[in-house]
Amino acid sequence: MVVFILENVSPSLRGEVSRWLFEVKAGVFTGKLSALVRDELWAYVAKKLGNGSAVLIYSTNNEQGFSARMLGNSSRTLVDIEGVLLVKT
Repeated sequence: MVVFILENVSPSLRGEVSRWLFEVKAGVFTGKLSALVRDELWAYVAKKLGNGSAVLIYSTNNEQGFSARMLGNSSRTLVDIEGVLLVKT
């Protein structure tokens, strides 16, 4: 399972992401992708992000069962403390 959250991005970027994932709410996309496609799509989002922000949450084999990545202008940051991912405001 993969979740992309895009804020303040161009409509063309949202359109590109919607080719791969289901847009459940404006800027919130979810679906199932292979790790290769997920990473390539994340690289594309990073390249086209502009002044917006993006969050990627995906299933993985760790204690929490997921991992996350963030890009762009955000009031929050991800902090890894002894293998546990936390959000710092």
